[in-house]
Amino acid sequence: MRKNILIVDDDPDVRTSVKNIFEHEGYEVWSVENGVECLELLEKGFTGILLIDLMMPQMDGWATIKEIVKRGLQKNVNVIVITAIGTYRHHKMKGLEPYVHDYIAKPFDIKELIENIKKIN
Repeated sequence: MRKNILIVDDDPDVRTSVKNIFEHEGYEVWSVENGVECLELLEKGFTGILLIDLMMPQMDGWATIKEIVKRGLQKNVNVIVITAIGTYRHHKMKGLEPYVHDYIAKPFDIKELIENIKKIN
């Protein structure tokens, strides 16, 4: 059975590079550029790992995660935050800690990211 990854990032270069890396690792990979599109895929039944950026237009990562929880869509996804904000936990994360599996700062080490994803599976 293939493992699923959904990349949510407004940077097309990040989406493309991370997608290529994980497809090479044998994952089925989807990518979207904002939280609204992410929610649409989750509503359609996506299950798997969610790699989500925090700083995005239209709906940022925190708002997206809050909406995922509000709609009860967190049951079948493991959320990993990937962001350039830094390694500190942002005040907006308060209350969302149980829903965020990992928090990775950009630029990230590809090998470390792959290892972290494989630990979830």
